[in-house]
Amino acid sequence: MSNKSLIALIAAAVLALVAWNCFYIVLQTEKAVLLQFGKIVKTDVEPGLHVKVPYVNQVRKFDARLLTLDSPTERFLTLEKKAVMVDAYAKWRVADAERFYTATSGMKLIADERLSRRLEAGLRDQFGKRTLHEVVSGERDALMAEITQSLDRMARRELGIEVVDVRVKAIDLPKEVNRSVFERMSTEREREAREHRAKGRELAEGIRADADRQRRVLLADAYRQAEEVRGDGDARAASIYAQAYGQEPEFYAFHRSLQAYRQSFADKRDVLVLDPKSEFFRYLEQAKP
Repeated sequence: MSNKSLIALIAAAVLALVAWNCFYIVLQTEKAVLLQFGKIVKTDVEPGLHVKVPYVNQVRKFDARLLTLDSPTERFLTLEKKAVMVDAYAKWRVADAERFYTATSGMKLIADERLSRRLEAGLRDQFGKRTLHEVVSGERDALMAEITQSLDRMARRELGIEVVDVRVKAIDLPKEVNRSVFERMSTEREREAREHRAKGRELAEGIRADADRQRRVLLADAYRQAEEVRGDGDARAASIYAQAYGQEPEFYAFHRSLQAYRQSFADKRDVLVLDPKSEFFRYLEQAKP
């Protein structure tokens, strides 16, 4: 290859490299700023193909998608000075490319570090205003909403980023107090169980006493009705007997004497000592030839 051809080839390669460096692309998922000798000359470059001056202009691109900051588990004190271990995270994205580049040099690591400090301070302040019950259940949503709003205002002003959401993933007690809390909860549950058992026994005694009372009332009513029926039957039987025997008084007297004889001499060993002319033997005397 001749020298002229080699020079032409090198020149073409240089021109191609220069031409390649004259263009840059900003994706839909990116934000970008254009620099000239390190100074920002254009902010929030629109997505698409753009032209720049090689070696004079530089382009810094940032991820414009929703990003996550995982805050390390921190220890906070509630309003009643009870310690809790809080695990939280924040969702954020770049809102102002110029301010973001100026504050963090376009580095996500720096943005996360500064946002993490602000998030920790916000959580500490919000937990210090509320009781343990409120941060666990009562006002947890309100707590996260207030932190999100305050952190978003600060982040827009200082870092050029938008805080979309802050969430508390878990609220736990420190390990050193877990055992005492568990024992206190266990004692409280045992006390409640004893109260429920005592109320159950009291209710059972009341039900049992009422059942016994109803049983006695039912038995008394049944006995009274039985006696009434029995008395009515005896009265009717006596009336029938009286009517029947009233028709033949002599026969009735004879029948009664026979019954008396049968009962008196039911056993061979029975012995009666009576006057032979006694009224008891009246019908036996009449039966002699």
